[in-house]
Amino acid sequence: MRVIRSPKGLRDQVRQARCADRSVGFIPTMGALHEGHLSLIRAARKRDDLVIVSVYVNPLQFGPKEDLGRYPGSLAQDRHMAAGAGADLLFAPSDKLMYPAAFQSRVEVLLLQQPLCGKSRPGHFSGVSTVVAKLLNLVQPDRLYLGQKDYQQALLLRRMVRDLDWPVQVCLLPTVREHDGLALSSRNAYLSAPDRQVAPALRRGLREAAKALKEGSTAAVALRRAKRLWAAEAPQMRIDYLEAVDAGDLSPVQGRTQRILLAAAVWLGKTRLIDNIVVHRIQG
Repeated sequence: MRVIRSPKGLRDQVRQARCADRSVGFIPTMGALHEGHLSLIRAARKRDDLVIVSVYVNPLQFGPKEDLGRYPGSLAQDRHMAAGAGADLLFAPSDKLMYPAAFQSRVEVLLLQQPLCGKSRPGHFSGVSTVVAKLLNLVQPDRLYLGQKDYQQALLLRRMVRDLDWPVQVCLLPTVREHDGLALSSRNAYLSAPDRQVAPALRRGLREAAKALKEGSTAAVALRRAKRLWAAEAPQMRIDYLEAVDAGDLSPVQGRTQRILLAAAVWLGKTRLIDNIVVHRIQG
C-alpha cells in the first residue's frame, strides 16, 4: 500500500484509475484506526477497484478547548492496519497542504449542523464538511463509506453530496462495538479503567429508551428511562445531550414519527462519548 502526502500525487493516482475504468471507494479518517474503520475498508474492498483511506486530524473541527493536541494516532500503525484490511492508498497530507496560507473558505450544511453535537461543539460540523468537501474533490470517489456511530455527521455529509450534485454514493455501515456494547472510538483510549467499566451503560440506556418507544411510550418517557438507568449504573456519567429526533432530518419528533434517532453524548471524566440507536416504530 502506498502512502501519498500531496494532493497532486493523489490526483495522479485517481486519474490513472479512471483511465483504466476502475471504481474508487473512499474512507476519510483522523487516524488511530480501529475495527470500525477497518470494517469500512473491507466493505470498500468488496465493491471498489481502488480503495483510498485518508488519515488527517483536521484542525477546523476542533474547538479551542478540545483535544486536537493530544488526539491519538500513529501513522505507521495506521498504515499497517489499513493495508491489512485491503486499502490500496493512504493519503496523509500536512496542515500546510490542506489549508495553505490565507485559506478562508468554508462549506456548511446549515440546518443539520445545528442540533445535537452542533449545540455543544459550535463550528465542528463546518470543519467536517469543509475538509470532506476538499477530500471528495481530490479523490472523486464512486462511493464514500461512513459509520453509523457518527450518525449526524453521516446525515450531514449525505446532504452536502446531494445538494452539491456530486456523483458519490454515501454508504452508511453499522456501528462496530466492543464485546460489552461500547461503540468503538479512537477516544476510548482516553478512558480510565474505572470509567471504561461503566462506559457500556451508555448503550444500555439507549436500548432501554428504544424498548420504551417500541412499547408505545412517548419520547419524553423513553428518555427518562435512559436517564434512570444511567443514574443507577453510572452516576459519574455527565449528560451532554440525550434527545429523540426524526432520523431523517434531526427535527423534533412530531406525534408518532416512524423513524426516531435516539442520540446521546456523555462525559466520563474528560472523555466525551457518543452513541445512537435508530428506532423503527409502527404508527398506531
